[in-house]
Amino acid sequence: MAPLLRSLEAVNDRLATCSICGNVDTVDPCSICTDQRRDPRMLCVVEEVADLWALDRSRLFPGRYHVLGGRLSALEGVRPEDLSIDKLVARIAAGGIDEVVLAMNATLEGQTTAHYIADRIAEYPVRLTQLAHGLPVGGELDYLDEGTLAQALRARRPIA
Repeated sequence: MAPLLRSLEAVNDRLATCSICGNVDTVDPCSICTDQRRDPRMLCVVEEVADLWALDRSRLFPGRYHVLGGRLSALEGVRPEDLSIDKLVARIAAGGIDEVVLAMNATLEGQTTAHYIADRIAEYPVRLTQLAHGLPVGGELDYLDEGTLAQALRARRPIA
């Protein structure tokens, strides 16, 4: 167990939380925030670092990220000041961001957080979008819950 403990301590000593976005990396600012190939005008807001990593693995989002550090939850006592929402608003207020993508989980708390953020940044001239919700690719209707089916029906679109 001693070698494992030393290895975990070494990893812990080398990790840093990015002072810009909240990502975990070995450098601050993180490699995503300093990547000149990324579009600084696009900002994707996620609840947790694991959400950032999952989205970034897809290599589909060309912009930068902002990690909230959780989601609003009255039951768990998580308030807006417990998250990095003020820091997010400051990033947007500083200018240079054209689009904010809210990539919250499709839960009551995630959607509450998204609505709260939308209200907080409504005064800024940014395009506000969110990830689509509904049927997963390869999903079968008889295995989906009512909420997923309801969202898929509400978000239906014409066939081109």
